[in-house]
Amino acid sequence: MPFLEQALNIYRIRDLRRRLLITIGLIAVCRVGVYVPLPSVDTSRLAGAVEEAGGLLGMINLFTGGAIKNGAIFALGVMPYISASIIFQLLMNVVPSLERLKKEGDAGRRKLNQYTRIATVFICMFQGAVLIRSLQSYGIVRAEEVDTWAKGLWFSLSNGFLLMSGTMLLMWLGEQVDEHGIGNGISLIIMINILSRLPTGIYYMAREFSGDASQQDAVLKSIALIALFVALVVAIVLITKGERRIPVQQAKHVRGSKVYGGQKHYLPLKVNNAGVMPLIFASALLQLPALISETATRALTEGSLWYRFFTFVKEAVMPGEDLKLVYVVLNGLLIFFFCYFWTAITFNPKDISENLKDNGSFIPGMRPGKHTADYLEGIMGRVTLAGSFFLVIIALMPMLVAGALGVNLYIAGFFGGTSILIAVGVALDLSTRINQHLEMRRYSGLAAGAAGRRQSRRRR
Repeated sequence: MPFLEQALNIYRIRDLRRRLLITIGLIAVCRVGVYVPLPSVDTSRLAGAVEEAGGLLGMINLFTGGAIKNGAIFALGVMPYISASIIFQLLMNVVPSLERLKKEGDAGRRKLNQYTRIATVFICMFQGAVLIRSLQSYGIVRAEEVDTWAKGLWFSLSNGFLLMSGTMLLMWLGEQVDEHGIGNGISLIIMINILSRLPTGIYYMAREFSGDASQQDAVLKSIALIALFVALVVAIVLITKGERRIPVQQAKHVRGSKVYGGQKHYLPLKVNNAGVMPLIFASALLQLPALISETATRALTEGSLWYRFFTFVKEAVMPGEDLKLVYVVLNGLLIFFFCYFWTAITFNPKDISENLKDNGSFIPGMRPGKHTADYLEGIMGRVTLAGSFFLVIIALMPMLVAGALGVNLYIAGFFGGTSILIAVGVALDLSTRINQHLEMRRYSGLAAGAAGRRQSRRRR
């Protein structure tokens, strides 16, 4: 069987086998920390509160692999590190000193990583304080543990330190996967956390469908969800791998009696160049007014004008099982904006044009320099438009599925949104890295068919 043969090929390569085992071991440690609870936290009440809250808390719980629901030391997950990385990614394009560090190679990269770690500590302190304050306000902390001022202070400081330590440990484990394992460590941690909630989603789906009056309707809904899930995965793979190829030709050089150059190749422009970042940014910005509104409604008198206003804002900007016009318009506009914004800071047509010119290459029909840069910018703008539409559809898919099939939004969340895009993207990246190891030793890759198999010249 092709799959068994490819698995044996992976096992035969000593270095690849070692890297895979190290990766699996480190990821297993990440999963263990999800079930180590914080002291003095009533985990049973916390689990019920997370299920009732949903929304932002449910999304955070999904990315942490259930650590929020368990009140675990990994409750903050790796999101503080990702937030710090995004902040420095943006600052590197506007702060000259950081831009110079970016161009200094490995030394500059190590310095930027150090700055990112320091920023992660401060973000952990802030998010940890917010989380601990929320636990206390919801009455999830055991009363005897915070009945005095000194006990309350000790609870906040000790648990805040544990939350920060958990995030820093996850960050270190991710870096060890980068260095000694295979794949991007932080992305793998997020993907495993998302996939770990899949059995819970299947259980909820079975429990919900078992309560239907007609078992035939339950079976049809299950088949429709499975078919939709497969179709979404295929669509995400096609869009993630999709690219617009710009033909590039190398200029010919005559040296003596020989002619060098003249080869034709292409410049790939990815359809979804921004990846999952627009979804994360748009979701974060929409959750901010929701959090402010929820805090305000708790402090205001029910029935007052301001109470009704903040209630309307909270319901308008929070996703639900029905499509909300305000949410759809705001979410779509934010995704479009951040798609073009992220593409603008990561894709520089002027630098690409200069690199082509320095290497003696050119785009047929385009003069080097400004004309080439303008041409690439126009092409990338049209390609980004298609990628933006795709991300908007992915972002709205959970609500579409929940409204059309009448299923819980938690179940529909596995059929769209940020989670499935991250999981499929990381899986594709891991498959590509494994294939590269196999190709270097002249083994067939994971996606190779029977016609494309190549035997090893010698066992490694």
